[in-house]
Amino acid sequence: MSRMQCYQMLSTMCLMHVIMGRSGRITFAGPTARKLFPDALIESAGKKLNLTLRAPPYRQLKGVLMEGPEVGQLIVNLSFGISVVEAVQDYNLTAADFAPTDLTVEMLYLVEAKSAAMKASRQLNERLQAARIDAEERALTDTLTGLQNRRGMDRMLAKMIEGGRPFAVMQLDLDYFKAVNDTLGHAAGDHVLQEVGRIMTEETRSTDVVARVGGDEFVILVNRSLSHDELAGIAERINARLEGPILYQNRQCRISGSIGIVLAAQYAKPSADELLGDVDTATYAAKHAGRGCHAFYSKKMRRETREGWAVRG
Repeated sequence: MSRMQCYQMLSTMCLMHVIMGRSGRITFAGPTARKLFPDALIESAGKKLNLTLRAPPYRQLKGVLMEGPEVGQLIVNLSFGISVVEAVQDYNLTAADFAPTDLTVEMLYLVEAKSAAMKASRQLNERLQAARIDAEERALTDTLTGLQNRRGMDRMLAKMIEGGRPFAVMQLDLDYFKAVNDTLGHAAGDHVLQEVGRIMTEETRSTDVVARVGGDEFVILVNRSLSHDELAGIAERINARLEGPILYQNRQCRISGSIGIVLAAQYAKPSADELLGDVDTATYAAKHAGRGCHAFYSKKMRRETREGWAVRG
């Protein structure tokens, strides 16, 4: 076999081989080896080699050395070992850079398949996570107004109670809303509810929670410490805008709001049921006082409610 035939055979079967003389200078390199060190000097010691490339990225190589057919000739067959995946990326190697019988090729296919599967799994998990978040948001949102619904309000109220910081609860029941539905139709009623939600959102802060908890019932969780005068100011501004009146198809929808207010600071250890029950009592009191106004909860209201004077309308 001629020297050239020998080189061709090695270049086909051992793509990462090099041939060098006793001095250690490479005289021939297989096609893949030429990609790694086109002009390198390797010092050999013994017949089993652990080599590191001198140039970045300093990949480690495993090698087996044997004497060549010519006097003073050494043949070293190399492999990347466990760093083959990183080496493929570093040197832009493909399946053609490995011998057809090299199990490395099959391993690379498995690694690529696993990588593709993991990427698909991550994308699926991201879509599922987004769908879960969207479903949770929908479950907590009133579809007509875009406000929190009763479930969302309950969850936020529980968090505020657990947090132990000052807050207030305001409940608004619309006055004369039934007349809007009866005279102008449910489309007008839906428009009014949407406008009420917009007004209440504009008159509160982003840290507050505005919720529609019933047909024409709304709740504001004022997530900050405010005085009676400041809370009364919010209620008065809301009512002034509700009595605007609200227009629907150039027709006037005349409504107002009866607003009850209760402060968490009134209780040693408030509960959600107690707060919502008492703010409902305050709302009754506002309606009893003539509607279109607000009332702060007091224990006296509870006694009067039990006596039956507060009737909604």
